[in-house]
Amino acid sequence: MPTRDTRWPTGTPCWVDLAVPDISAATQFYGAVLGWSFVDAGEEFGHFHVARTNGKAAAGIGPIMQEDQPSFWTVYLASDDADATAKLVAGNGGTILAGPMDIPGNGRMLVALDATGAAFGVWQAGGQIGIEIYNEPGSLVWEDARLADPAAGKSFYSAVFGYTYQPVEGAPDDYGTFSVNGEVAGGVGGMMGAPEGTPGHWLPYFGAADVDAAVAAAERGGATVLMSPMNTPFGRMGVLTDLFGAVFAVHGENTE
Repeated sequence: MPTRDTRWPTGTPCWVDLAVPDISAATQFYGAVLGWSFVDAGEEFGHFHVARTNGKAAAGIGPIMQEDQPSFWTVYLASDDADATAKLVAGNGGTILAGPMDIPGNGRMLVALDATGAAFGVWQAGGQIGIEIYNEPGSLVWEDARLADPAAGKSFYSAVFGYTYQPVEGAPDDYGTFSVNGEVAGGVGGMMGAPEGTPGHWLPYFGAADVDAAVAAAERGGATVLMSPMNTPFGRMGVLTDLFGAVFAVHGENTE
């Protein structure tokens, strides 16, 4: 069971959270789909709920900040200095949406748009490193940056986080993995068949012991299936929007 209790290297996807108008409905939905249990951080933190797998922090679900705010998953990239990263974001064509700001006792964060307009977060660990379990059912196992201009996006993330890229055999020509300190940490590519008008975004993939069962549970909970479970050279996966419209993927071993 891969777990971690020390800071993630700069640029590594290290946390993911969801903003929703109904936390109770969201925790019920994701508990059924991914097997998560939840810890309420309390009124001080807006009743932000930490999702747990095997007792380890896997993700977060919190309230939307404005009534008309859409629900979406935010992928956070690790930083040793959120303020310095904010300057790099702004200096390389990105836009700061919120922060940098302290989360008392936990860390320092910001939310930004990259140079192509895709939203992402930055997390400077304090008392909370981010995800404590990964590459397991019920945890983050992969993430794609799906961008309208992949070349511009790759240039941006290289400048801000030092990413290097490698093509992936069998994937679209504009898709490549990105590496942090020589370790593959995710992928960057085009919109990969998203409906016209879909903004650029980071897509989190959560592990599932049984992808088909997870997708079926999601459908029962009000999700819409964007891509039915299918075997691929990279594992079995399905893509969904949850009951609030937030997009996520589930991933597991191929079936025979």
